Amino acid sequence: MAPLTSLPGLRGLDHVGFTVPDLEQAREFLVDVLGCEYLYSLGPFAHQDDWMRTHMNVAPDTVMRELHFFRCGGAAVFEVFEYEARERREEPPLNSDVGGHHVALYVEDLDAAVAFLRGRPDVTVLGEPTTSRGPSAGQRWIYFLSPWGMQFELVSYPRGKAFDRQPPQERAEPRP
Repeated sequence: MAPLTSLPGLRGLDHVGFTVPDLEQAREFLVDVLGCEYLYSLGPFAHQDDWMRTHMNVAPDTVMRELHFFRCGGAAVFEVFEYEARERREEPPLNSDVGGHHVALYVEDLDAAVAFLRGRPDVTVLGEPTTSRGPSAGQRWIYFLSPWGMQFELVSYPRGKAFDRQPPQERAEPRP
């Protein structure tokens, strides 16, 4: 039998999990600003042994106070955690940090979405919309920060990206 070269049975993205300092603040942002649908909550979870380290890669005495699930745009699900931990970083990572990240949300009308976000006192919009070039030509995007400083991005490419119009044999291979 030949060795597997990729993850067997992968069907797609199930959810994105992230930690916030205040679940109620995150719920208000995700529901009232982004329009996500609150689904349900679980927790708290705490263990008196090494379970949290073994299964969650956190200190053994960490308590997961609660987690909420949200549906966004009818598909993507956010799993949002609030932890209680002795050793916890409060600063969200920058995109340039190892482990840095952002959540990109597709919108039909980027200008209307940016205007909406700029009208929110709890959201920081970074710069002006940028028009992509090269394989991403046709896309516009902009970053913004949640009330707790997590990075999000709005993207829009209503007529597709240049990459999507290229025949597969003409697409550039990734550089090593």
